[in-house]
Amino acid sequence: MRRGVLERPTIAYETLGKMAPGGDSTVLVFTGLSPSAHIASSPEDASAGWWEDMVGPDKPIDTNRYFVVCLNSLGSCFGSTGPASINPATNSLYRLDFPVLCLEDIATAGAALLDHLGVGTAHSVVGASMGGMTALAFALLFPGRCRGLLSISAAARSLPFAIALRSLQREIIRKDPEWRQGQYDFDKGPVSGMRLARKLGMITYRSAAEWAQRFGRERATQEPQQGDPFGIDFEVESYLEAHANKFIGAFDANCYLYLSRAMDLFDATDHGGSLDRALAQVELERALIIGVESDFLFPPHQQAELAEALRPHVRDLAFKRLASIQGHDSFLVDMDRFRPAVSRFF
Repeated sequence: MRRGVLERPTIAYETLGKMAPGGDSTVLVFTGLSPSAHIASSPEDASAGWWEDMVGPDKPIDTNRYFVVCLNSLGSCFGSTGPASINPATNSLYRLDFPVLCLEDIATAGAALLDHLGVGTAHSVVGASMGGMTALAFALLFPGRCRGLLSISAAARSLPFAIALRSLQREIIRKDPEWRQGQYDFDKGPVSGMRLARKLGMITYRSAAEWAQRFGRERATQEPQQGDPFGIDFEVESYLEAHANKFIGAFDANCYLYLSRAMDLFDATDHGGSLDRALAQVELERALIIGVESDFLFPPHQQAELAEALRPHVRDLAFKRLASIQGHDSFLVDMDRFRPAVSRFF
């Protein structure tokens, strides 16, 4: 792995609400792998954010009460320094010269952002999926800088099953002839590899139960492509095709590779030798750990493990196991279950 130092990285972020004196009302949000910092609409940007139903005035994370700060992950391609950024040392794109990325690096960027905003101790640090792992890394690295932790569909480490799936996604991208060892033309790039990786990703983000209910064996309404006897026959295939096509051009391939690997590299036990010794370092007043029954990427027993390991070290701790059928992505779509849980925490 190529190790190195980023001397002056750029961190893109958005804020909503007003900061209380001292920053006590600050809620720091870390994103999953692919979102930008645009978490919700605002007067400055009226477009819908990736967590529009959760963040805003009179919503569960109420911007009338809290100062919400969402940062674009280091290593991403939506404004923060990453493989698609210019390396000031060479005046060319980093590409694969970007140093190995860990979730601890993204957590450290979050702490630097709080410093920049003049926030000493945040009310809470929040994250789902990769963001939940990054939020945990933040609590481990910077004890006392947040009073609360909300971790959703995340874990103390990735299981071999999840690592295997993401490894296959990365290989699919790298096997595309247009990847060219990371030196691809941005106007073209490994389109086929990214499409297939995204399709596999969407399969891991949802559940079989949801798709049986949502699609059944409905046949696709679109006409089959000429000359392709194995084209799209079913609506679920159309769904995957649409999501794959939306992803093309929206996310950089090298950034995807780096962030995906960062999820696999994270292990909370690296911070103490065991999970208990690692979590003994956190200085949290309260924590909420949420898992979803149908999530097979980060199954609920992983959230239960994290909650139990935190329990001796956090006075006010709750674990919620939600019966959502939308799998790993439930936190984005099942608002009937997630809004009440998050509202109670805040």
